[in-house]
Amino acid sequence: MGMTVAEKILARASCRNVVKAGDVVEPKVDLAMSHENAALVINQFLEIYQGTNLQPKIWNPSRVSIIFDHRVPAESPKTATNQKKVREFVLSQGIGKFHDIRGDVGGICHQILPENGYVRPGSVVVGTDSHTTSHGALGAFAFGIGATEMASVWALGTALNIEVPATIKVVVKGTFKKFVGPKDLILHLIGRLTAQGANFKAIEFHGPAIRLMRTSGRLVICNMSVEAGATAGIIPADKETVRYLRSEAGVKGRIDLVTPDRDAVYDQVIEISVSKLEPQIACPHTVDNVKPIKDVAGTRINQVVIGSCTNGRLDDLAVAASILKGKKIADHVRMLVFPASGRIYSQALAKGYLGTLMSSGAVVMNPGCGPCLGIHEGALGDGETALSTTNRNFKGRMGNPNSQVFLSSPAVAAASALKGYIAHPRKGAK
Repeated sequence: MGMTVAEKILARASCRNVVKAGDVVEPKVDLAMSHENAALVINQFLEIYQGTNLQPKIWNPSRVSIIFDHRVPAESPKTATNQKKVREFVLSQGIGKFHDIRGDVGGICHQILPENGYVRPGSVVVGTDSHTTSHGALGAFAFGIGATEMASVWALGTALNIEVPATIKVVVKGTFKKFVGPKDLILHLIGRLTAQGANFKAIEFHGPAIRLMRTSGRLVICNMSVEAGATAGIIPADKETVRYLRSEAGVKGRIDLVTPDRDAVYDQVIEISVSKLEPQIACPHTVDNVKPIKDVAGTRINQVVIGSCTNGRLDDLAVAASILKGKKIADHVRMLVFPASGRIYSQALAKGYLGTLMSSGAVVMNPGCGPCLGIHEGALGDGETALSTTNRNFKGRMGNPNSQVFLSSPAVAAASALKGYIAHPRKGAK
């Protein structure tokens, strides 16, 4: 009986020849990531050593990455103090993969890891963030854990009591229409599976539409796999993975591609044709409340957000700029743009995308999570409606439970900013 990608990776990391869904393993961790919540992990980590004569020491500082992105720059004395605490810990432990609040090397954790070559195919990646699933786009088994679990990883280098997930195979065929892409695909799949449809399972993506997709789009799909309840979203590494790691992440040396066995056993197989897929909208207040754009077109909006770990990459900003070029957003709309990293910010600036967006009336923010989690920048007022390219629209997600958030692709967000209501990008677009 063959193995899926998740099973193969966990077998290797657990020093076993074979594992199957339902087995409990303790895999060695290749990369452990935290953001500002590292302050909480530090507390848990230090507790492990209380009452002993042992000096607190991370098992392998080169395999730990800490990135400030949720509250940057710090919005309160409490946040600033926690960030100071983390900086001191990073220095004391010799953690090299640290990304502070900087314009050159800063950004959102789920962009920083891939663009710096920290994630490799076949690796086990854990992060104290639910959207750690993003890194399955590079053929890794990547999943979110809590602060206590991360403290044990820092101490031991292994993830404790991990159940090998069953895997859902998704085969994506066809060719995307203009202004339809990865965000619409994953929203459609979440709507089809529901928010619990992939609970405790991995989703493995296949098919010609996936093979032709750039890594930026693959990151979108794996990022939002968790919104269907998935433990991990995985795209088996292929020549596009190698291209990205070599040419964009600067990786040298050996790259091992992990693919599923032909006789791998899947929990279920889902086939999707994107040829007829229209733009998809996740409606308040759940991500699986997905409707085609025709069902919500005309809904008035007050704020548009383009960016985040889901859709803040260069091609996302490019499509938004192409739609907005030479035009002005509606007078009653605020448009906030959050590039996913300092590198992307610089690239978009050099290509003129940011200038185009600003000329249209958008406000370009520093790379970071911004209003996505409702604690920093861009909160909504009572009764206001936002259209966002982020990944969650729970009640209060953008800082106010008396508001509502719709989710879409960057193309829909840009077109809607022009109209002042949810609109199809082809309406009036070049």
